[in-house]
Amino acid sequence: MSHFSTLRTKVTDAEILKQSLADLGIATKTEADVRGYNGQRVRADLVAVLDGEYDLGWSRNVDGSFDLIADLWGVAKKHNQTELINSINQKYAVNKTLAEVKRPGLQNANVKLVLQ
Repeated sequence: MSHFSTLRTKVTDAEILKQSLADLGIATKTEADVRGYNGQRVRADLVAVLDGEYDLGWSRNVDGSFDLIADLWGVAKKHNQTELINSINQKYAVNKTLAEVKRPGLQNANVKLVLQ
């Protein structure tokens, strides 16, 4: 029986996600296994290698968005999973907004940043 959960995210840019994880001091691997309970593993496009025996992973959907894949019970043994995921999502939102503002033609755009 798998202990992995799959959660829908609003993440669409793997490079910005990688940068966001790096900004938070979290190492990443691409095309790697997400570690879960009792040595279980599942493949993901991007993996955040966490302290301990569990990781967070993201897999791309056909629509370009990413799903978060993790053994959330295991992650919670060493991390406050809500704070961890929220901090990743917030850093991603900021980095994505900054990247969009730097795009040609948007330098003078009126940008409103909303953090959830």
